[in-house]
Amino acid sequence: MRLGVLDVGSNTVHLLVVDAHPGACPLPAHSHKAELRLAQLLDADAAISPGGTDRVIQVVHEALQAAEDKGVEELLPFATSAVRDARNVGEVLERVRAETGVELQVLTGPEEARLTFLAARRWFGWSAGKLLVIDIGGGSLEIAFGIDEEPDAVVSLPLGTGRLTGTRLPGDPPAPDDVRALRRHVRAEIGRTVGEFSRLGPPDHVVATSKTFKQLARIAGAARSTEGPYVPRELKYQSLEGWVSRLSVMTTAERAALPGVSDSRAGQLVAGALVAEAAMDLFGVESLEICPWALREGIILRRLDHMGPA
Repeated sequence: MRLGVLDVGSNTVHLLVVDAHPGACPLPAHSHKAELRLAQLLDADAAISPGGTDRVIQVVHEALQAAEDKGVEELLPFATSAVRDARNVGEVLERVRAETGVELQVLTGPEEARLTFLAARRWFGWSAGKLLVIDIGGGSLEIAFGIDEEPDAVVSLPLGTGRLTGTRLPGDPPAPDDVRALRRHVRAEIGRTVGEFSRLGPPDHVVATSKTFKQLARIAGAARSTEGPYVPRELKYQSLEGWVSRLSVMTTAERAALPGVSDSRAGQLVAGALVAEAAMDLFGVESLEICPWALREGIILRRLDHMGPA
């Protein structure tokens, strides 16, 4: 069947259309994205403004039209951190339902981590052994660890690139004192969680998902996205460590000129690099591999599991 996953995230609304059936690899058929930047649409009380809700409804309508055009048989709509953490989340969800007919499922942070872990496990297989998965989103950071398809430990922290950039890095380039303060904050937040994972022993394989990690790996020398998803892509801590200080003194325009960095994400790359560096350092990760699959694929795989065998 042709499935559509509608992801209302902190940075974008992304419709991914795949051809899928149980027991087979989902084949991407179409991708539709719209910039949203929900974190920037919050008012002083941490509520999504009426204008922000109007924008959500508009892009959901656009995604529905794209899904119809591409022959989607079933739509799996969900929302993550920016909607989840909004003070008026109930009002926003009701307006979206009333004006578009879409009932967004709001995922918790741990649910995000588990579904992303499932996608990474299916991509790398059982031979990867104990898997540590790190995912940096626009609103939150998810970390999961385990040897099965269900992780043994998960954590979700409010360390997303959009959230941190908007609240802690106002300058362009950011002020050195702000960068140092954010570095201390990120490491303190992640440091509190390390013990929960270390008691389970060292991982056999460490992987990362998300646009942030893909861009950091690309500027550190990984293969271009045009070379396809099956080309191994690696990010070494030593390379990342060198780039953090360089990125922090660049302007947004200078970062956007780097290979693989999009204009829309360049402003958040310093925060993303600080979070990635802290996670790799505190978890003792010298090198990790980029996983092409993440949360959206995890949702598709879980839906196919519930369908049963073909």
